[in-house]
Amino acid sequence: MSALDAAQAALAAEHAAVYGYGVVGGRIGGERRTEATSAYEAHRARRDGLRRTVRDLGGEPVAAAAGYELPFPVPDTAAAVRLAAVLEDRVAAVYSDLVRAGEGPLRRDAAAALREAAVRAVRWRGSDVTFPGLAERV
Repeated sequence: MSALDAAQAALAAEHAAVYGYGVVGGRIGGERRTEATSAYEAHRARRDGLRRTVRDLGGEPVAAAAGYELPFPVPDTAAAVRLAAVLEDRVAAVYSDLVRAGEGPLRRDAAAALREAAVRAVRWRGSDVTFPGLAERV
């Protein structure tokens, strides 16, 4: 996978995460609303940075979809917490590809994004995985 393809995939995942956190924010309980808002803002910032990265790599940034299919219904706070963990796992997975494909500052930024997503996933889930971003590939 080229760095451009990996950056486009990461951008697409960030678009989906921003959408998903909109759903999380609408269902999350007040005790975790600040955490959800912080994650939403982090994903928006990463998304905006990836748009620049894709352009710098010579590509046209992939646009966000009008809507995204959620992996399961999100009727309440418990489901919103599960969705947030899934979103972070998915983002970590694509950043692991960008770590492999990138070099220098791009690789460093992708590794930081993977680490941030893995930490947020642990906070949402309450447990960790051995190799964040690689669980789906093993």
